Amino acid sequence: APRARASFCLYGDHTGVPDGNHHQPRKRQNQICLPPAGRRKAPHGGWPVFAEGPKLCLELARGCTLQTLYATEKALAHTPELEAFAGKTVLVTEPVAQKLSGTKTSQDVFGVFEHPGWQAADILAKGRRILALEAVQDPGNVGTLLRSAAAFGFDGVLLSKGCAAPFAPKTLRASMGAAGRLPVAPVQDLPQALQQLRARGVVCLAAALYHSRPLDEAPQGYPDGLCAVIGSEGQGLTDAAVQACDMAVRIPMTDLVESLNAGVAGSVLLWHFRGV
Repeated sequence: APRARASFCLYGDHTGVPDGNHHQPRKRQNQICLPPAGRRKAPHGGWPVFAEGPKLCLELARGCTLQTLYATEKALAHTPELEAFAGKTVLVTEPVAQKLSGTKTSQDVFGVFEHPGWQAADILAKGRRILALEAVQDPGNVGTLLRSAAAFGFDGVLLSKGCAAPFAPKTLRASMGAAGRLPVAPVQDLPQALQQLRARGVVCLAAALYHSRPLDEAPQGYPDGLCAVIGSEGQGLTDAAVQACDMAVRIPMTDLVESLNAGVAGSVLLWHFRGV
Protein backbone atom coordinates (compact mmCIF):
# COMPACT_ATOMS: atom_id res chain seq x y z
CA ALA A 1 0.00 0.00 0.00
CA PRO A 2 1.33 3.51 -0.75
CA ARG A 3 2.71 5.31 2.26
CA ALA A 4 1.39 8.69 3.33
CA ARG A 5 3.42 11.82 2.73
CA ALA A 6 4.00 14.47 5.38
CA SER A 7 4.72 18.14 5.73
CA PHE A 8 6.71 19.55 8.64
CA CYS A 9 5.98 21.74 11.62
CA LEU A 10 6.98 22.41 15.22
CA TYR A 11 4.62 23.06 18.10
CA GLY A 12 4.68 26.76 18.81
CA ASP A 13 7.21 27.43 16.05
CA HIS A 14 6.89 29.11 12.68
CA THR A 15 9.57 27.02 11.01
CA GLY A 16 8.27 24.99 8.12
CA VAL A 17 8.61 23.94 4.52
CA PRO A 18 6.85 26.39 2.16
CA ASP A 19 3.88 24.77 0.48
CA GLY A 20 2.69 26.59 -2.62
CA ASN A 21 2.05 30.23 -1.74
CA HIS A 22 1.91 29.47 1.97
CA HIS A 23 5.10 30.09 3.91
CA GLN A 24 3.65 28.76 7.16
CA PRO A 25 3.12 25.01 7.63
CA ARG A 26 -0.44 24.00 6.91
CA LYS A 27 -2.43 22.14 9.56
CA ARG A 28 -3.29 18.75 8.20
CA GLN A 29 -3.48 15.19 9.39
CA ASN A 30 -0.08 14.10 8.17
CA GLN A 31 1.96 17.00 9.53
CA ILE A 32 5.04 16.15 11.54
CA CYS A 33 4.60 17.89 14.90
CA LEU A 34 7.41 17.78 17.43
CA PRO A 35 7.68 19.25 20.94
CA PRO A 36 9.52 22.58 21.03
CA ALA A 37 13.05 22.73 22.34
CA GLY A 38 13.32 23.63 26.00
CA ARG A 39 9.86 22.41 26.96
CA ARG A 40 9.78 19.13 28.82
CA LYS A 41 7.16 17.20 30.69
CA ALA A 42 7.73 14.66 33.41
CA PRO A 43 9.52 11.50 32.20
CA HIS A 44 6.44 9.37 32.82
CA GLY A 45 3.86 10.25 30.21
CA GLY A 46 6.04 13.07 28.87
CA TRP A 47 6.88 14.08 25.35
CA PRO A 48 7.47 11.29 22.86
CA VAL A 49 11.08 10.41 22.08
CA PHE A 50 12.46 11.67 18.76
CA ALA A 51 15.35 9.73 17.21
CA GLU A 52 17.32 10.29 14.03
CA GLY A 53 19.13 7.76 11.89
CA PRO A 54 18.27 4.24 10.69
CA LYS A 55 20.58 2.42 13.11
CA LEU A 56 19.44 4.39 16.15
CA CYS A 57 15.76 3.97 15.24
CA LEU A 58 16.20 0.22 14.81
CA GLU A 59 18.01 -0.04 18.16
CA LEU A 60 15.46 2.11 20.00
CA ALA A 61 12.60 0.08 18.56
CA ARG A 62 13.92 -2.92 20.49
CA GLY A 63 12.83 -1.31 23.75
CA CYS A 64 10.37 1.49 22.94
CA THR A 65 7.10 1.42 21.04
CA LEU A 66 7.40 3.13 17.68
CA GLN A 67 4.59 5.58 16.96
CA THR A 68 5.65 6.82 13.53
CA LEU A 69 8.67 6.46 11.27
CA TYR A 70 9.45 9.29 8.85
CA ALA A 71 11.82 8.50 6.00
CA THR A 72 12.74 9.37 2.45
CA GLU A 73 12.29 6.81 -0.31
CA LYS A 74 16.07 6.69 -0.78
CA ALA A 75 16.63 5.88 2.92
CA LEU A 76 14.03 3.12 2.89
CA ALA A 77 15.65 1.55 -0.15
CA HIS A 78 19.07 1.76 1.51
CA THR A 79 17.90 0.13 4.80
CA PRO A 80 15.62 -2.85 4.03
CA GLU A 81 15.22 -3.59 7.77
CA LEU A 82 12.93 -0.56 8.04
CA GLU A 83 10.35 -2.43 5.99
CA ALA A 84 9.29 -4.07 9.28
CA PHE A 85 7.68 -0.71 10.15
CA ALA A 86 5.90 -0.22 6.82
CA GLY A 87 2.53 0.16 8.51
CA LYS A 88 3.84 3.07 10.60
CA THR A 89 5.98 4.75 7.96
CA VAL A 90 5.33 8.17 6.44
CA LEU A 91 7.33 9.27 3.40
CA VAL A 92 8.98 12.68 3.52
CA THR A 93 10.89 14.62 0.89
CA GLU A 94 14.58 15.37 1.27
CA PRO A 95 13.96 19.08 2.07
CA VAL A 96 11.64 18.03 4.90
CA ALA A 97 14.22 15.52 6.12
CA GLN A 98 16.85 18.25 6.19
CA LYS A 99 14.55 20.44 8.30
CA LEU A 100 14.00 17.60 10.75
CA SER A 101 17.68 16.75 11.03
CA GLY A 102 19.68 17.80 14.05
CA THR A 103 22.96 17.32 12.18
CA LYS A 104 24.55 18.96 9.13
CA THR A 105 23.92 15.96 6.92
CA SER A 106 20.50 14.38 7.33
CA GLN A 107 20.28 10.62 7.71
CA ASP A 108 16.75 10.80 6.23
CA VAL A 109 15.19 8.47 8.85
CA PHE A 110 13.38 9.73 11.96
CA GLY A 111 11.36 7.87 14.56
CA VAL A 112 8.84 9.09 17.12
CA PHE A 113 8.65 6.63 20.02
CA GLU A 114 6.59 6.37 23.17
CA HIS A 115 8.52 7.41 26.25
CA PRO A 116 9.19 4.27 28.36
CA GLY A 117 8.29 6.14 31.56
CA TRP A 118 10.80 4.44 33.84
CA GLN A 119 10.29 5.17 37.54
CA ALA A 120 13.07 5.64 40.11
CA ALA A 121 10.97 3.87 42.75
CA ASP A 122 11.18 0.61 40.78
CA ILE A 123 14.96 0.84 40.44
CA LEU A 124 15.37 1.69 44.13
CA ALA A 125 13.14 -1.18 45.21
CA LYS A 126 14.27 -3.93 42.86
CA GLY A 127 17.59 -3.05 41.21
CA ARG A 128 20.57 -5.22 42.11
CA ARG A 129 23.27 -3.69 39.92
CA ILE A 130 22.72 0.04 39.67
CA LEU A 131 24.60 2.99 38.23
CA ALA A 132 24.02 6.41 39.79
CA LEU A 133 25.20 9.63 38.12
CA GLU A 134 25.54 12.98 39.85
CA ALA A 135 25.52 16.15 37.72
CA VAL A 136 27.11 14.51 34.68
CA GLN A 137 26.18 17.26 32.25
CA ASP A 138 27.91 16.10 29.09
CA PRO A 139 25.44 14.14 26.93
CA GLY A 140 28.27 12.15 25.39
CA ASN A 141 29.40 10.92 28.81
CA VAL A 142 25.86 10.10 29.93
CA GLY A 143 25.17 8.26 26.68
CA THR A 144 28.42 6.31 26.94
CA LEU A 145 27.62 5.28 30.51
CA LEU A 146 24.11 4.17 29.61
CA ARG A 147 25.50 2.06 26.79
CA SER A 148 28.15 0.53 29.07
CA ALA A 149 25.60 -0.17 31.81
CA ALA A 150 23.43 -2.03 29.32
CA ALA A 151 26.43 -3.91 27.91
CA PHE A 152 27.62 -5.10 31.31
CA GLY A 153 24.27 -6.23 32.65
CA PHE A 154 23.26 -3.45 35.05
CA ASP A 155 19.61 -3.24 36.06
CA GLY A 156 19.03 0.51 36.08
CA VAL A 157 20.47 4.01 36.16
CA LEU A 158 19.63 6.87 38.52
CA LEU A 159 20.24 10.46 37.41
CA SER A 160 20.56 13.37 39.80
CA LYS A 161 19.63 16.95 39.02
CA GLY A 162 21.98 18.48 36.50
CA CYS A 163 22.54 15.33 34.44
CA ALA A 164 22.09 15.42 30.69
CA ALA A 165 18.65 14.17 29.64
CA PRO A 166 18.84 10.50 28.58
CA PHE A 167 16.56 11.03 25.58
CA ALA A 168 18.14 14.26 24.32
CA PRO A 169 19.44 13.82 20.75
CA LYS A 170 23.16 13.82 21.60
CA THR A 171 22.67 11.46 24.53
CA LEU A 172 20.57 9.10 22.41
CA ARG A 173 23.24 9.00 19.72
CA ALA A 174 25.99 8.28 22.27
CA SER A 175 23.96 5.54 23.97
CA MET A 176 22.63 4.05 20.71
CA GLY A 177 19.19 3.85 22.29
CA ALA A 178 20.26 2.04 25.49
CA ALA A 179 17.83 4.18 27.52
CA GLY A 180 14.98 2.45 25.71
CA ARG A 181 16.02 -0.96 27.05
CA LEU A 182 17.65 -0.10 30.38
CA PRO A 183 15.53 1.58 33.09
CA VAL A 184 16.77 5.17 33.54
CA ALA A 185 15.08 7.60 35.92
CA PRO A 186 15.78 10.89 37.71
CA VAL A 187 15.95 11.29 41.48
CA GLN A 188 15.42 14.57 43.32
CA ASP A 189 17.86 13.81 46.13
CA LEU A 190 20.70 11.45 45.22
CA PRO A 191 22.23 11.08 48.73
CA GLN A 192 18.81 10.16 50.06
CA ALA A 193 18.34 7.62 47.27
CA LEU A 194 21.71 6.07 48.10
CA GLN A 195 20.72 5.79 51.75
CA GLN A 196 17.54 4.06 50.67
CA LEU A 197 19.56 1.52 48.69
CA ARG A 198 21.90 0.92 51.61
CA ALA A 199 18.91 0.32 53.88
CA ARG A 200 18.08 -2.79 51.87
CA GLY A 201 21.68 -3.99 51.77
CA VAL A 202 22.91 -2.56 48.47
CA VAL A 203 26.58 -1.55 48.77
CA CYS A 204 27.16 1.93 47.34
CA LEU A 205 30.65 2.69 46.02
CA ALA A 206 31.64 6.27 45.17
CA ALA A 207 34.21 6.90 42.46
CA ALA A 208 36.58 9.51 43.91
CA LEU A 209 40.23 10.51 43.53
CA TYR A 210 40.81 11.53 47.14
CA HIS A 211 40.25 9.72 50.46
CA SER A 212 39.53 6.57 48.48
CA ARG A 213 40.86 3.05 48.21
CA PRO A 214 42.20 1.32 45.07
CA LEU A 215 39.49 -0.52 43.19
CA ASP A 216 41.00 -3.93 43.92
CA GLU A 217 40.46 -3.29 47.67
CA ALA A 218 36.70 -3.05 47.20
CA PRO A 219 34.64 -5.92 48.65
CA GLN A 220 34.45 -9.03 46.48
CA GLY A 221 30.92 -10.08 47.32
CA TYR A 222 27.66 -8.13 47.04
CA PRO A 223 24.86 -10.51 48.01
CA ASP A 224 22.23 -7.76 48.15
CA GLY A 225 23.50 -5.68 45.26
CA LEU A 226 25.87 -2.91 44.24
CA CYS A 227 25.50 0.72 43.19
CA ALA A 228 28.40 2.47 41.42
CA VAL A 229 28.22 6.25 41.88
CA ILE A 230 29.90 8.55 39.34
CA GLY A 231 30.25 12.33 39.38
CA SER A 232 31.09 14.87 36.70
CA GLU A 233 34.61 15.12 35.32
CA GLY A 234 35.11 18.69 36.43
CA GLN A 235 33.62 18.60 39.94
CA GLY A 236 33.45 14.93 40.83
CA LEU A 237 30.97 13.81 43.46
CA THR A 238 29.68 16.16 46.14
CA ASP A 239 30.70 15.49 49.73
CA ALA A 240 27.08 14.60 50.51
CA ALA A 241 27.03 11.89 47.82
CA VAL A 242 30.37 10.42 48.94
CA GLN A 243 29.27 10.40 52.58
CA ALA A 244 26.07 8.59 51.63
CA CYS A 245 28.11 5.71 50.17
CA ASP A 246 29.71 2.77 51.96
CA MET A 247 33.18 3.58 50.66
CA ALA A 248 35.03 5.52 47.97
CA VAL A 249 37.16 3.76 45.36
CA ARG A 250 39.56 4.91 42.66
CA ILE A 251 40.93 3.35 39.50
CA PRO A 252 44.71 2.80 39.73
CA MET A 253 46.49 4.89 37.06
CA THR A 254 49.96 6.08 36.15
CA ASP A 255 50.98 9.65 36.98
CA LEU A 256 50.83 10.61 33.30
CA VAL A 257 47.22 11.70 33.73
CA GLU A 258 45.35 13.15 36.68
CA SER A 259 41.97 11.64 35.93
CA LEU A 260 39.72 9.95 33.38
CA ASN A 261 36.56 11.52 32.05
CA ALA A 262 33.28 10.33 33.51
CA GLY A 263 32.39 8.14 30.54
CA VAL A 264 35.67 6.24 30.58
CA ALA A 265 36.02 5.97 34.38
CA GLY A 266 32.44 4.84 34.80
CA SER A 267 32.75 2.26 32.04
CA VAL A 268 35.85 0.79 33.70
CA LEU A 269 33.93 0.46 36.97
CA LEU A 270 30.93 -1.09 35.26
CA TRP A 271 33.16 -3.64 33.50
CA HIS A 272 34.93 -4.42 36.80
CA PHE A 273 31.61 -5.16 38.54
CA ARG A 274 29.94 -6.92 35.58
CA GLY A 275 29.90 -10.29 37.33
CA VAL A 276 28.43 -9.09 40.66
